[in-house]
Amino acid sequence: MTLNSDFISLITGTLSDITDPAKLLDAITATDPVVSLRVNPRKPAVVPWEGAEPVAWCENGVYLPVRPLFTLAPELHQGRIYVQDASSMFIHLVIRQLCQSSAPLTYMDACAAPGGKTTAAIDALPAGSLVVANEFDPRRAGVLRENLVKWGYPDIIVTQGDTAAFRRIDGMFDIVAADVPCSGEGMMRKDPEAVSQWSPGLVDECVERQRQIVSNLMASLKPGGYFIYSTCTFNKEENERMVEWMADNYGMESVSVDLPEESGILVSRPRNGMECYRFMPHLVRGEGLFMAVMRKPGDITEHSSLNDNKKKKEKTRSNTRPDKITAQCEQWISEPHNYMLTVNNDLITAFPKHYLPQLDIIRRHCRVIQAGVAVATVKGKDLIPEHALAMSPLLSKDAFPGVELTLEDALTYLRRDSIKLPDNTDRGFVTVNYGGFPLGFVKNLGNRSNNLYPQGWRILRPA
Repeated sequence: MTLNSDFISLITGTLSDITDPAKLLDAITATDPVVSLRVNPRKPAVVPWEGAEPVAWCENGVYLPVRPLFTLAPELHQGRIYVQDASSMFIHLVIRQLCQSSAPLTYMDACAAPGGKTTAAIDALPAGSLVVANEFDPRRAGVLRENLVKWGYPDIIVTQGDTAAFRRIDGMFDIVAADVPCSGEGMMRKDPEAVSQWSPGLVDECVERQRQIVSNLMASLKPGGYFIYSTCTFNKEENERMVEWMADNYGMESVSVDLPEESGILVSRPRNGMECYRFMPHLVRGEGLFMAVMRKPGDITEHSSLNDNKKKKEKTRSNTRPDKITAQCEQWISEPHNYMLTVNNDLITAFPKHYLPQLDIIRRHCRVIQAGVAVATVKGKDLIPEHALAMSPLLSKDAFPGVELTLEDALTYLRRDSIKLPDNTDRGFVTVNYGGFPLGFVKNLGNRSNNLYPQGWRILRPA
């Protein structure tokens, strides 16, 4: 690998007070990336790969000695594991330490695709917290939605669009995270495109974009709330200098994170007394990551717009179908008293009643592509269960008969091919399971079954 001479000059000229630039450059060009994943605590998987080792800063994270063919691991498609660089799992530790009580919080991931940091945050937040995940790029927003559906957390809103929309959402969030678009220097070891696209001009463009994103998000963070800023790059302009800029322009105060012993995580301290965390591939088993945790000045108060929004609740409620239509869906979910069932274009979704005011506000300003859990589609006189329901803990265990599949049959199902069910299987909708957790639904017609796995998510690789 040949690195840009300007990049080499930048690293050697500006990072010598933080680390040994020669060792960093050598790690980028002469060492291999590591393989790591997180296990979903809500539907845990037994990691079957021999030699797995724990990630020091994430209790659900493990390193693997080799990279298996994850496409052929049903656990990946069930949302029981997420393949993620270990450095990026640091947000799990950060949020664990920020959440000092079990009271639910409002959390936004502003640059969320493909969903790795969002799912890591979900697992660290108090139960029942509202999670809003936004992505600017429409294609990447679709990938984000898919990964969050598989992870299965129900109290979630996925939006697609510019972060400028959040300028109009005043003081809603206790925590805002922004893994901002950056020059990608921390990805050079595993992504040749990150090497080829780098230039000093790209760094300048990223700084301008990062300042705009941060400015867009500040109004939506409650006074006293926490802002988590991160990049996957090394240079100070997009990292320490950005943190200084936030302190100067918004009065942001540094928040310290207790680090595991001998973790290899570097702490840098720019001016204004800020504390920043750097992951360097010559010191940690992971790719490049920068993160800073800050607190917005002021005392946390209730979201001021909620009282003004009470009159808007009826708009959401008016989308509900008569009890005759939704009663069956209520039998399919485990907590019908806590969720509002609504219908939009024949899609029935379940959304937590407690967060309806927040959903109304967000819908007024943002493009919502998912809210809560898609439960069923109305087709004529029939209700067809949605795949998202199978992925969610809202699925009532008694709603449908279930069939456990072998690995071979599970992969056949994930390719969206027809599978043979046992002769004594009840007719109608059936959950097919692997390792005790649902893969999805089929409709058993007796002599055959219709595979209901989403067409666009099927695996194309042969065994």
